[in-house]
Amino acid sequence: MQLIGMMDSPYVRRVAISLAVLGMPFEHQSVSVFRHFDAFAKINPVVKAPTFIADDGTLLIDSSLILDYLDHLSAPEKRLMPAATNERLKALSLLGFTLAACEKAMQNVYELNLRPAERQHQPWIERVQMQLFAAYDHLETAIAGRKGNGWLFGDRLMQPDITLAVVWRFQQFLLPGVVDPARYPALAAFSQRAEALPEFIATPLE
Repeated sequence: MQLIGMMDSPYVRRVAISLAVLGMPFEHQSVSVFRHFDAFAKINPVVKAPTFIADDGTLLIDSSLILDYLDHLSAPEKRLMPAATNERLKALSLLGFTLAACEKAMQNVYELNLRPAERQHQPWIERVQMQLFAAYDHLETAIAGRKGNGWLFGDRLMQPDITLAVVWRFQQFLLPGVVDPARYPALAAFSQRAEALPEFIATPLE
């Protein structure tokens, strides 16, 4: 198995950390969709990160699809999504809001860090940031309301835990000052706790 893409992408990093948590060996190629466009195109003509190459050569090019495949490769007791219908529904809801926050953070990065200042559209920036805050408001309530000191679905790290921690860290790293951690203390503490785990430490932002 091969994973193509840079770890400064939250989508690539969530897959890499999930592979580590699942104990699946893989080869990682740090190829940028920006700096190495032509090289990436030789691997995947769509030039989309992450690109995952299965052992039979099949390409998967969306992080959620890759993670679904990896879960199905795993023994039931190791899978990162809950099996029970009600728990799975809750996990999917949390992932939906987390991935929405990720999408809006990515849009902020492109607009603020890549687009020339004279071409930035302030009403668009404000709208995207409003959506980002709305997603975080929902997630903060969900995290703050959980019981005990375990993870979101018990004592074992699951996919919503991984993705939530990765997205928060990405946004704080690439958009410092946009979201004040003091407004979301539960999210900030949750991500910090996850980032201290060996699987996260071994997969740092590049």
